[in-house]
Amino acid sequence: MNNPLAELEDLNPEEVFNNAVITAVKLPGARINREEFLRASFKTKVDEKTLQKIIDTSPEKAGVSIRVIDEASEGSIKFETAKVTALSAAAGAPGGLAVAATIPADLAQYVVHAMRISQKLAYLYGWPDFFDENTSEIDEATKNMLILFMGVMFGAGVANEAIGKIAEQMAKQVAKKLPQKALTKGVVYPVVKKVAAFIGVKMTKDVFAKGVSKIVPLIGAAVSGGITLGTYYPMAKKLEKYLQTTPLADSTIYSSSSIEIDPEFIDVDDKEPDAVIEQKGQLNEDI
Repeated sequence: MNNPLAELEDLNPEEVFNNAVITAVKLPGARINREEFLRASFKTKVDEKTLQKIIDTSPEKAGVSIRVIDEASEGSIKFETAKVTALSAAAGAPGGLAVAATIPADLAQYVVHAMRISQKLAYLYGWPDFFDENTSEIDEATKNMLILFMGVMFGAGVANEAIGKIAEQMAKQVAKKLPQKALTKGVVYPVVKKVAAFIGVKMTKDVFAKGVSKIVPLIGAAVSGGITLGTYYPMAKKLEKYLQTTPLADSTIYSSSSIEIDPEFIDVDDKEPDAVIEQKGQLNEDI
């Protein structure tokens, strides 16, 4: 019988992660409804008028204190950590046959929860809705944006720089959607590919360790759940800490005249055709 762990290690890291993402986005619960989430997070903290402004703009722009936003963020991280840890431990049943059946599920579940906390934290710290409620499909720009968020969680430094650039330009333009061109074929796209490969390596090592633990009957579930608890919470906190510092989380940037709009981050339907000029700057692609 083929060893699924060896097969997993033999795959291209970017392919490992892309396959996991493709599987994960089809699973129930992968999407977070922005309006429902923000209402649930702040309905006991603010009046209805402020709550509606939170949904229309962002918590910070609606005047919600940093303390209250951070409390909602911490609650979301703890909630998602508890869920992913329980799922991981349940998947850690002993026996070699379980390895082949659960490794794809482990990967998909981990990605789902990384996507879920990425969306929640992004919505708390000023990002617009990522999904079109009229379609069940995930567009390329949204998928790539979520990959960058997960890149921060996994420690890919170049993801921080890319997100910072996107946030800066969106804040300056007061944009209510992601920059499609930059994320799918422009300056950010090569960074997305590099981050996907970087995460693929990390996830392969993590899931490999979890898979091996299942072969030991008495400690399989405990080790499997423990690895997730030991990694997921600090990873989510890393993303939280970074998103707290982006221009979308700080309203003072919206009126700043020190930031120039980069045409690379303006989509065709948002500008006149002759407004295209040379791309400015270059993202550092070193991880």
